Amino acid sequence: MSHLMNTYARQPVSFVKGEGVWLYDAEGNRYLDALAGVAVNGLGHAHPKLVKAISEQAAKLIHVSNVYHINEQEQLADKLCEISGMDKVFFCNSGCEANEASIKLARLYGHNKGIKNPEIIVMEKSFHGRTLATLSATGNRKTQAGFEPLVSGFVRVPFDDVEAIKQVAARNPNVVAILVEPVQGEGGINIPHDAKGYLEQLRGICDANGWLLMLDEVQTGIGRTGTWFAFQHTNIVPDVMSLAKGLGSGVPIGACVAKGVAAETFTYGKHGSTFGGNPLATAAGFATLKTIQEDDLRAHAEAMGDIICNGLRSALVGESGVTTIRNAGLMIGIELDRPCGDLVKRALAEKLLINVTADKVVRLLPPLVINQAEAEQLVAILAKLIKQFLNE
Repeated sequence: MSHLMNTYARQPVSFVKGEGVWLYDAEGNRYLDALAGVAVNGLGHAHPKLVKAISEQAAKLIHVSNVYHINEQEQLADKLCEISGMDKVFFCNSGCEANEASIKLARLYGHNKGIKNPEIIVMEKSFHGRTLATLSATGNRKTQAGFEPLVSGFVRVPFDDVEAIKQVAARNPNVVAILVEPVQGEGGINIPHDAKGYLEQLRGICDANGWLLMLDEVQTGIGRTGTWFAFQHTNIVPDVMSLAKGLGSGVPIGACVAKGVAAETFTYGKHGSTFGGNPLATAAGFATLKTIQEDDLRAHAEAMGDIICNGLRSALVGESGVTTIRNAGLMIGIELDRPCGDLVKRALAEKLLINVTADKVVRLLPPLVINQAEAEQLVAILAKLIKQFLNE
C-alpha cells in the first residue's frame, strides 16, 4: 500500500536516470522525453553545466534565510532584469507562488490608489496554479470544483477577445490589472490569432486605464517560445511577469518580476518566503540562463519547434481527425476532433513521453536541447500513433 495521497494519475513507469532528452527506467529502457517535466527541464536531464553549478553550490551553501543578503539571489535578479528590461524581482518556489505574488501586488497597488475592492481581469481556459487565489483566477471549473468558496476579485473574459476587456473597462471602476498567459499552456496551447497585436492592445488598454499588465510566463518563459520571454515577440514590456518551471531546470524556483510603479509596490513586511531565492535555487537559475545564452538555445528552440510542427503537418496531411497543429517555439499542440487521453499510454508503450491537455490536445514541451534527429524521431513515433488512433 502506498502512503502517498492519491492526487496524481501516475503512469506505470519509474525513472532512475536521465541524459539530455532521454530518461531511463530501472530495466534500462530508454524513453524520449517530449514533456520535459511539463516545461521544466529546458536543459534536458543531467546537463553537465547545471550539474556542476548545483554541485559546487551545494558544497558551499544550500540555504540561508532572507533576513541576510544572498549573493546568488542578487546575481540572478540582476540577470533577469538585464534580459527582460524590468526592474526588480521577488523570488519564491513555484509558478503558483509567483502568480500569488502578482495577485497580491495588484491588490496592494489598487488599495494604494484608494480602490477598496480591487479586481483583476483573467481569462477563460487559463491556468495560474492551485493555491486558493490562483485556483480562483484559473478559468477551469473542473479544477476549481470542490474548493468553494473561491477567492473573489476576478473578472473573467474570453481569451483573445480585446473587445470584451474594453467592455469591462467601460463599466467597472474597480479593475486594477489584467492577468494573462501569452500562450495558454494547460488550456491547450492556445495562441492568440494575432499574438503580437493582442498583447500590444492589452498594453494600450492598461496604460489608458492605469492598470497593471501582468503576464503569466511560467510556461512560456525562459527560452521556450524562441525568445527569453514570450512578450519579447512584441514591442511591449509588462508591469509584472511571473516565472517558474524552466527557470531552475528542475530545481524548484519561481519569480515575480516587476517594472516601474509595480516594482516599488511591495515594501518591507508585505510579502515573503522562507525558501524563496535560496543559494542553491538561484545558482541553478543563473546556470540555466547562462547555458541558454552560451548555447544559443532560444533560436534553437524556435528552429526545433518548426521542424516538429512541419514534420507532423506533413506526416498527418489528409487526416480528417486532426483539427490544427500549432506552436510557439517548443510549445506544441496537436488538436484532434475527439478526446485523445489514451494516446498518453500508447506513446508510453512506444517509449515516448507526451501529455494530453484540454481533453483533445496532444501537448509537446520537449527540452530546449532536443536535436534534429531526436525531433524527427519524435515526429515519426507520434504521427504513427495518431494515425492509428484516428483510424480505429
